[in-house]
Amino acid sequence: MSQFDLIVIGAGPGGYVCAIRAAQLGMKVAIVERRAAAGKPRLGGTCLNVGCIPSKALLDSSERFHEAGHGLAAHGIAVSGVALDVPLMMKRKDTVVGQLVDGIGGLMKKNKIEVLTGDGKVVAPGKVEVAGTVHEAKHIVLAMGSTPIELPFLKVDGQTIVTSDHAIAFDRVPKHLVVVGGGVIGLELGQVWARLGAKVTVVEFLPQVCPFLDPDLAKELTRALGKLGIEFLLETKVEGVTVADGQATLSAKAKDGSPVSISGDKVLVAVGRRPVVDAWVEAAGIALTDRKRVKVDHHFATSVPGIFAIGDLIDGPMLAHKAEEEGVALAEILAGQKPVIDHSTIPNVVYTHPEVATVGLTETEAAKQGRKVRVGRFRFLANGRAKAAADTDGFVKIIADATTDRVLGGAIIGPRASDLLAEITTTMVYGGSSEDIARTCHSHPTFSEAVKEAALDTLGRVLHS
Repeated sequence: MSQFDLIVIGAGPGGYVCAIRAAQLGMKVAIVERRAAAGKPRLGGTCLNVGCIPSKALLDSSERFHEAGHGLAAHGIAVSGVALDVPLMMKRKDTVVGQLVDGIGGLMKKNKIEVLTGDGKVVAPGKVEVAGTVHEAKHIVLAMGSTPIELPFLKVDGQTIVTSDHAIAFDRVPKHLVVVGGGVIGLELGQVWARLGAKVTVVEFLPQVCPFLDPDLAKELTRALGKLGIEFLLETKVEGVTVADGQATLSAKAKDGSPVSISGDKVLVAVGRRPVVDAWVEAAGIALTDRKRVKVDHHFATSVPGIFAIGDLIDGPMLAHKAEEEGVALAEILAGQKPVIDHSTIPNVVYTHPEVATVGLTETEAAKQGRKVRVGRFRFLANGRAKAAADTDGFVKIIADATTDRVLGGAIIGPRASDLLAEITTTMVYGGSSEDIARTCHSHPTFSEAVKEAALDTLGRVLHS
């Protein structure tokens, strides 16, 4: 029987980062991963293997294809005979994933972390069984991640009715891709295939896409994606499907109750994800919340002493970077340190084009809380670098306390939003103000000047708008 200070079950971003940090702090660590191929563990979890990384690789490839066919002429670049090679595009995506998977394997070796391949489960306090062998550990961390939600009336067959796992690996461009769910995953993959030539229809039950966004951002994103040809059926409830000869026909109802019928050769079910909570979790006495997530305290401890949980298994947004921060914090807690995570400064990103990135309070949330705020906005249309790059959709929004000027939230829709948001996030982490951003010299010409201008706008002294 092997003995460890820490066993982590799940080698996604939260799990493997937790394992690395624990090893850095002197612990003897093992990590368990059920995903394997060709006799080797596939570390990296959903994010690396079938989520964040492959989808971003396809977003990048599809953007280049679309730009070659539609955007270069305005720059004086004549391109003809642009051809699409979907298998080669998929091969590139798989190569990127493979390199990163191998890289994580190298990190495990570097940090002397033992990798146990197979299904892991807690069989007794301090004991984890993997592939028939029981291992002991002082501490156990559950980091099994999440999996796509399936709807009983839209049974996934992997061919016509698919999840995101399948939509990152199509061998050809669908004629008509119907996306059920207007959230992050549905919009990102919808844009990939729309750029490559598919007709794309997004069906969303709610009045707007990405319900966590302020309505003005959601409206701007819908408008921008609509220019690509993506059709949106909002406030439309899907109720069933029939599949025949490779065609799926969805039956739905509009807000007024009138029937809606949509047919396509691929239906992507993208209505969210659920935590991977196998039967052994409750059998081990680990309490769950009403939402069937693992219940933890402020130190990530479950109801069973010595067992902890992080990432998609517990409350909060299902984000890789959130899981990573929790993994680091937990390892440090187990080592006797006292780290603090401020979940209000965890950013959220939609990697469409234009990108959408948000952090902290939205304008809507601030209003619901009765907080008096000042809101600054600046459109990329007035930004010199955006004009030069012909990438002017969107704006920056900063929300500051009306009395203290402390930054409470930020939102960006536009070029490089995910990168630009870091300045606002850092300001929030250090309790900074919009004045702090406004007084910081930003290089010219850069997209980041739009952040400064939005900060200036909260103070009533915007310069270029």
